[in-house]
Amino acid sequence: MSNLFEHSLQIEKTQNMVDITHIIKEDIKRSKIEEGVAIVFCPHTTAGITINENADPDVVRDLIYGFEKVYPTQDNNYKHFEGNSHAHMKSSTMGASQTLIIHKGDIILGCWQDVYFCEFDGPRNRKFYVKIIEG
Repeated sequence: MSNLFEHSLQIEKTQNMVDITHIIKEDIKRSKIEEGVAIVFCPHTTAGITINENADPDVVRDLIYGFEKVYPTQDNNYKHFEGNSHAHMKSSTMGASQTLIIHKGDIILGCWQDVYFCEFDGPRNRKFYVKIIEG
């Protein structure tokens, strides 16, 4: 048995990481699946999905800051005509999906971990999907 859930997010900032853990947990409850996996997928080339610390909001700020140092928004050597090459590089580094283990009706995460939708070319309206598979 499996379930697919589609979600929309309105991202207000140019670069942002939005905690989506509560949405995934609600999908698992609605699916009534106790054991299996949840795959969280982002269908956008300038956004991604990651797992990281939830306790200190400075971690999100520092991640965005670090990505900006490695892949600066403004760089005269970028050739992509849309002007968002930095966002494509950040997205590729972050990755488009995460696979989570479901055990006893909940996802297994570390003490300080949550799942984040990462936007690098906002503001935008975005979607992400949660596929829950029993097993």
